[in-house]
Amino acid sequence: MSKYTFVGSGIASLAGAAILIRDAAVAGKDIVILEESLQTGGAFDAHGDAQAGYFMSGSRMFEAKYLCTFDLLDSIPSITDPSISVTEETNRAVAKLPWDNKVRLVNRDGSVPDAHTLGFTEHDRVDLVKLIGEPESLLDDKRITDCFQPHFFETNFWMEWCTLFAFEPWHSAIEFRRYLRRFVHHFSTIDVQHDIYRTIYNQYDSIIVPLIAWLNDRGVQVHHGVRVEDMAFASGSDAITVTSIATLGADGPATIAVAPDDLVFVTNGSMTADKAFGSMTVAPGLDGSNHAGAWNLWEKLAQGRPAFGNPAAFNGNIAESSWISFTVTVSDPLFLQLMERFSGSAAGTGGLITFKQSSWLLTLSIFHQPFFPDQPDGVAVWWGYGLFHDRPGDYVNKPLIECNGTEILTEVLGHLHFSAPDQAAVLAASNCIPCAMPYITSQFMVRKQGDRPLVVPAGSTNLAFLGQFAEQPDDVVFTVEYSIRSAMTAVYTLLKLNKTPPPVYQGLYSPQVIVDAIRTLHR
Repeated sequence: MSKYTFVGSGIASLAGAAILIRDAAVAGKDIVILEESLQTGGAFDAHGDAQAGYFMSGSRMFEAKYLCTFDLLDSIPSITDPSISVTEETNRAVAKLPWDNKVRLVNRDGSVPDAHTLGFTEHDRVDLVKLIGEPESLLDDKRITDCFQPHFFETNFWMEWCTLFAFEPWHSAIEFRRYLRRFVHHFSTIDVQHDIYRTIYNQYDSIIVPLIAWLNDRGVQVHHGVRVEDMAFASGSDAITVTSIATLGADGPATIAVAPDDLVFVTNGSMTADKAFGSMTVAPGLDGSNHAGAWNLWEKLAQGRPAFGNPAAFNGNIAESSWISFTVTVSDPLFLQLMERFSGSAAGTGGLITFKQSSWLLTLSIFHQPFFPDQPDGVAVWWGYGLFHDRPGDYVNKPLIECNGTEILTEVLGHLHFSAPDQAAVLAASNCIPCAMPYITSQFMVRKQGDRPLVVPAGSTNLAFLGQFAEQPDDVVFTVEYSIRSAMTAVYTLLKLNKTPPPVYQGLYSPQVIVDAIRTLHR
């Protein structure tokens, strides 16, 4: 009987295990997931409570064109209502609380500019259209700044696009081009953010919890505290065949034998590796030690094997791949009342709010409430992030990376220009937990073809790579869709199933989408 081993318990591995069961009739008892940490879910990490404070590293954008994601979640029963799927639950949540952003951007003085006007010059338009049509092969090792004049990075379009997707000017032109092509259908609504989805609760409780429950019910084993150190391969052939897996756990080193008919799925690299949380009084600090197993394993596997990619292209410059997020738990309704008055939207019905001239490039996301299933009445949770963590703030004279939760919240409230008594009241009722992530946009780093391995490398008989650092033409990294697509591709390819993942949505082939996009470029 074949065995199926997944390295890492992020969404790609969990999806892969579910697809093996659903589409390949694999018994759950034959699937093992090895996880270095004591938690399941990878970058999906929303936890905490009202007393100590809720916390998470990030929140992900969803939309209807995530065809692989909703194909999978249509098979997983909701935790809140097992009679419906997670897909149906999400669709109901979106219908109940659709986004209609009235305040997408905020000026330094607290005024609200016309975010509908995108601010392009003719040169900006030409450069944007040129990049969309440029062959990807001509963009190796190019940054976004190599493709645009400085004015482009002052436009409302850039501010809205970069803070929605977390791009920074020095990131890869290849990835930026892919995003422009993949999300061209969002051009016309980039300011109001229509058709962007939210799950019923945070994404850990809404997606990971029901997925884990479904896998547990079918006997899938998750072994926590097990770090995969290396793998051995068969010799004497050009084929790539894993023969054993070296691990390190609580009982010391161990070796897992891999038979020729067994399959191994590796999540190579990690966006949230070495993340660190702070508190209201302690800054999180930026961990640059690169000690996470996901990166170290990939580095070992790639040595002398060009087909396994080049991890140094992604984890070699944390100054350009890191930023800071923060989760705020509030025990007083005042903050949500002030934000509703300021934005014109009730919590969960607006969208992202970006302070376009802030030194940290701060963006806030005011969630629908409750955001956690156990969240008490009278407690609210919201989230934010700053893309520039090395610059002094505008109201706190320290770089974001050096700031604790109190200082971060002080900076945010300064940009909102609430009255001094209101600011003091909000601070007194809030618990702001910052999170520093050295590799959060490492998948956007400047790269060239071949730096990411294929999901199933040429010649592989039993090994596949999953997640954000496995190459999939046309689709875009930093999305749940990309991870789930990699899992589908890996399972269907290695098991030689007569199936393919749902195709990547191609809005560029829709006349109406193109007409809307062209009109948008001239706003």
